[in-house]
Amino acid sequence: MENGILHVDMNNFYASVECLFAPELRDVPMAVAGDEKSRHGIILAKNMLAKEKGVKTAEPIWQARRKCPGLRLVPPHHERYAHYSRLAKEIYSRYTDRVESFSLDECWLDVYGSESLFGDGEEIAQKIRRQVKEELGLTVSIGVSFNKVFAKLGSDYKKPDAVTVFGRDSMESVIWKMPCDVLLLVGPRTQKTLEKFGLHTVGDIARMAPEALERMLGKQGAALWKYANGLDDSPVAVLGEEAQVKTIGNSTTLPHDITTEAEVRGALLDLAETVAARLRKHGVKAGEVQLTVRNANFEEYQRQRRVSPPVCDCQSLYRAALELYHAENKRWAIRLLGLRAGHLTGAGEQQLSLFSQEEGLERREQLEEAVDRVRARFGKDSVSRAMGLKRGEKP
Repeated sequence: MENGILHVDMNNFYASVECLFAPELRDVPMAVAGDEKSRHGIILAKNMLAKEKGVKTAEPIWQARRKCPGLRLVPPHHERYAHYSRLAKEIYSRYTDRVESFSLDECWLDVYGSESLFGDGEEIAQKIRRQVKEELGLTVSIGVSFNKVFAKLGSDYKKPDAVTVFGRDSMESVIWKMPCDVLLLVGPRTQKTLEKFGLHTVGDIARMAPEALERMLGKQGAALWKYANGLDDSPVAVLGEEAQVKTIGNSTTLPHDITTEAEVRGALLDLAETVAARLRKHGVKAGEVQLTVRNANFEEYQRQRRVSPPVCDCQSLYRAALELYHAENKRWAIRLLGLRAGHLTGAGEQQLSLFSQEEGLERREQLEEAVDRVRARFGKDSVSRAMGLKRGEKP
């Protein structure tokens, strides 16, 4: 079998799932959108009727409504999307154990070992397409190729409810004629750089000297040259294998621009509490804390600092983030704050001294782990922070 790598993309996933619960939405332009009042007012997904009106994912709601005055909006239900994502993977796993998630609604499959049971890559793709439709009421577009990059190009090529095969004979005749931005790793900034040097199509990248691309874009340039020439050899992971967590973070777009010290402290404390809980859930500690601050004009800065010894408690993350905020001293009206923990190590890899300040750190971690257990059993709001760090308190 020549083409045994599949990329399955669930069409208009969020919107399609919502239509399962509200069938009347199938016949009108509709979109899943964030909450305008909390300033998460962007389009998260849309159906085909809204797409035909020009509505785009990630655009502001007001802009979408200007294009489509009758647009119906529904709030997101992430638990539904996770459920249907799991059901889809159960279908994929009937054909192979090599199923790698790219996002909630996209997966790569390696079916090279399944030909004797189920047919070639295109036949398996058609079977999956029909089964998802019949069993889940959703449609998928599937790309079939000999590597992951070209398989993804295939799933994007025809939508919805379609299978596209991109074999080696399609590389120069079809793929090389596509614009640069269809390739993985090519975002708006990279596209501008490529166009600046006269590279507009995938073929332009493929024909460029790899050394020149690497001088232009660093390691990313070398990767793009491999992608364009069909030389991507990255394997599809086995179902259930999870990539090692490298960073853990959270950010919040605030209900209104904040300017006071107390408001900043409160927002940072909320973020630190969330990130600390996730660190403990993954059994890791952070050796670095990064702060992101964005103002009302969408100007942004990021700052980071090392933390020693590594930590997974809320207070340590909060204090580090607050120090970074004070060090910059921009005095902005703040629209967004983000806190990210990096340089992660296993929680069991650190030896705490009984004769230093680390003893207090260990006690805080044990206390917060106890709070985690209570919240897991009785709900997130069952325990609230009443002592120690409080909003507006000085460290």
